[in-house]
Amino acid sequence: MQFHLDDMTCGGCARTVTKTIQMIDPNASVVTDPPSRRVEVQTSASEGQIVAALREAGFPPRAQ
Repeated sequence: MQFHLDDMTCGGCARTVTKTIQMIDPNASVVTDPPSRRVEVQTSASEGQIVAALREAGFPPRAQ
């Protein structure tokens, strides 16, 4: 699944996003790209779980 995170603007943000997703699924593969504000996630968690966790962390996503 892919998301656009308007608030992910730097490497620190990207690390927070990765940690947030991996708290839901420690085996998740997370690829972040702060310049384009995109994140690609491969996970066994549901999209709803990921969206809720990102919102709670301050990075409300837009689905791609």
